[in-house]
Amino acid sequence: MQLGAAIWRESERDRLFALLAPLSRDIRVLAHIAEPADVLARHYGAQVFEGRTAPLRRDLDLAARDDWWRACIDAMPRIDPGAALFEENQGPPFWLDYAALVAFWERGFGAGTVSLRALDHDTFDAPDIAEELRAGFGIEPHVVVDQVDQPAMPSAAWIARGRQLNALLVQVVGDGKRTLPRPLRRTLMDEIAIPGAPIDPGSLSAISDRFAAANAALVQAYGLRPDALRKPPATAPWVEADPGRGYRASQYLLAFLPRIDAATAAARKDEEKPLAPVSPQEVENSPYAPHNRLGRVDEEKQAPAYVPRPVRVPPRQSGGTIIVGCMKNEAPYILEWIAYHRAIGVDSFLIYTNGCEDGTVEILNRLQAMGVLEHRANDDWSGNSPQQHALNRATEEPMLREAGWIAHIDVDEFINVRCGNGTLDDLFAAMPDATNIAMTWRLFGHGGVRHLVDDFVIDRFERCAPKFCPKPHTAWGFKTLFRNIGAYRKLSCHRPGDLDPAQRDRVKWVNGSGHDITAAVIDKGWRSSRKTIGYDLVQLNHYALRSAESFLIKRARGRALHVDRAIGLNYWARMDWCDHRDITIRRNLKRVQAEYDRLLADDTLRRWHETGLAWHRAKAEDLRNLPEFAELYREALQIDLTATERVAHAATLDKDS
Repeated sequence: MQLGAAIWRESERDRLFALLAPLSRDIRVLAHIAEPADVLARHYGAQVFEGRTAPLRRDLDLAARDDWWRACIDAMPRIDPGAALFEENQGPPFWLDYAALVAFWERGFGAGTVSLRALDHDTFDAPDIAEELRAGFGIEPHVVVDQVDQPAMPSAAWIARGRQLNALLVQVVGDGKRTLPRPLRRTLMDEIAIPGAPIDPGSLSAISDRFAAANAALVQAYGLRPDALRKPPATAPWVEADPGRGYRASQYLLAFLPRIDAATAAARKDEEKPLAPVSPQEVENSPYAPHNRLGRVDEEKQAPAYVPRPVRVPPRQSGGTIIVGCMKNEAPYILEWIAYHRAIGVDSFLIYTNGCEDGTVEILNRLQAMGVLEHRANDDWSGNSPQQHALNRATEEPMLREAGWIAHIDVDEFINVRCGNGTLDDLFAAMPDATNIAMTWRLFGHGGVRHLVDDFVIDRFERCAPKFCPKPHTAWGFKTLFRNIGAYRKLSCHRPGDLDPAQRDRVKWVNGSGHDITAAVIDKGWRSSRKTIGYDLVQLNHYALRSAESFLIKRARGRALHVDRAIGLNYWARMDWCDHRDITIRRNLKRVQAEYDRLLADDTLRRWHETGLAWHRAKAEDLRNLPEFAELYREALQIDLTATERVAHAATLDKDS
C-alpha cells in the first residue's frame, strides 16, 4: 500500500476509488506494517536524503499529542517546489498511526476492505510476499515478480550531516535565484557520506509507547504473529548524532556552490528571455526558410492500404528487431504504439518505467505476461536522467545482446516506413548494406484537437512540419535503428555511442532516403542537416504534443531525459507544427487495428487500458482547474504562428540561450 504514505486528503482517496470502481467495486487495500520506531528511523533517513530540514525531534514531540494523525497533518509544510519543500519529504509520517490509517481507508473503500500484514525489515521474506501478490492479482506463475532487497540504513552521522546541509540549501535556493536539481542533491549527499551506526530504534521508544496499546489490538484483530510489532529495547532518548570529523555544513556548502550555480545556469537556458528577436523576414531570406519541396513522397495523397501481414512471433534468441523504450504515465497510448510496431515487424520490446501512477505499469506487466514485451522497473534510477540510467542497464540485457536490430524510441514516436509494403523487412531490403539508419523526426502538432480522446494517434493527428525545416534544432532530430554488430558500446537517447575503433570500417550510416551519411555522423551527432536530411524511405512521426490536454499532462509529468528543464510555452511553440499535412502513415490503419483488437481481446488488458484513459481524463480536468495550468492551456491555444514565424521564434530562443 504505497499510496498509504502519500494520501491523507479524503478527496484524493475518494477520487482514487472512483478511478478504480469501473474495474470492480470489490477493492481490497493491503498494508505491510512494522514496528513504528523502526519504521520512523528508516523513514527519517529517506526524507533527509530528499531534502528534509526538520530534526527528528519534531516528530518525537508529536507523540505527546492526543491525535497523532491530526497533529501530523497540522504540521505539514508549505509546499515550495523550488526549495524542495513537499509534504512527502518534509512532513511527519501521519500513517504511523496504523489504526487511524485503517479507519481512513475504510471510510472511503468500505468496512473490512483493509488487510494488514507484518513486515519485519530484518527478516523480510520477499518470496512470501511475491506469492501473495501472485494470488491476489492473478499473476501467472511464469511471470517474474522482482524481489527487492531492503536498502542498508545510512549511518546516523551521515543523516545528521545531510539534515544540516539541507537547512542551508533551503536558504540558498529559497529565494528562487538558484536551483538545485534532484540528481545533483543526491550526488552532494553521497559526497558527505560517513560510516557509522544507524539510528537506533530503541532511542525512539516514545513512538513505540505512543502506539503500543493500539498496535496490540491490531495484532489480535488481524491475526498477526504475536511479536510482529514488538517494541525494541529502550535506549537513551534520541539526540542528533555527531556528524563527525569536525563537519561543518557551511564549509561543504561553499565547496558545492559552483556546481549549484552551474546547474542553475543550465536550467536558465530554457527560460523565456525575449531579447534580440529574430524577425520572420530574416528567416524568409535565409537558407533556413521552411518549405515542403523536398523528397518524392506525396504526403497529401490517400494511398492504398498496406497489405496485412501476420504478426511475427519469433522464437527466443531469434536475433530479431527490438525497441527499447522508457515510459512514465503513458497508459492511453501504449497499446496503439505496441500494435503499430508489431504490425510493421518489430519482434519485441524492452520497456523501462519510473514514477507511474496511471496504470502504465499494470498494462506493461500484462503485456509481459502475454509474451509481447519485457518490462523493467526503473524507479531506483540515479545520475542525470531516468532515461539514460535505463539505457545503461539495457545494454546488459540478454535480449538486447541477442537482437539483430535495435532502436530506442518513445511512445510518441512511430516508425513510418514509406517503401514496399511498409514493413521493416521492406526497409532493410531497400538499404541492404546499412548498419545504422537515421530516422529523422517529422513533428506533428495538435491540429486543433483540444481534448483527450480514445482514438488512434496516427489517425487523429495529420498536421505537421514541412520536410525542409533545419530550424529549430529539435525539428530534425533523429533516432537510430541500428544493426547489432558490436560496433558501439553504449546506447543513448538518439543513437549508439562509444565506437570501437576496430569496427569503424564496418559501420555504414544512411539517412531516411538510403543515402550514405557515415562521414557526418559516425562519431557523434543526433540531428540531420541540410546535407544529410532524407525522408523518402522512412521517417519518424513524432507526436510530441498530441491534444492540448495531453500537453498539460506532459507538462505536469516532466521529461525523461532533461529532467531539470521545464515543458512550457516555448516547448509548445517549437513542437506545434500544423502547416502541412502528412497522412502516409494511415496506410497502416487496417493492420494496426487488427493487432490492436487482438490485444484488447484480453479482458485484463482492456480494463487497465480503460483505467489509464480515465486517469488521464481526470488528471486533465484537475490540471485545467489549477491557475498555472489553466493559464498555460489558454496561452498555448492562443499561439498562432506561421512556419516562418515559428522558426523565427525558435531562433530567438536559441540566441538568448
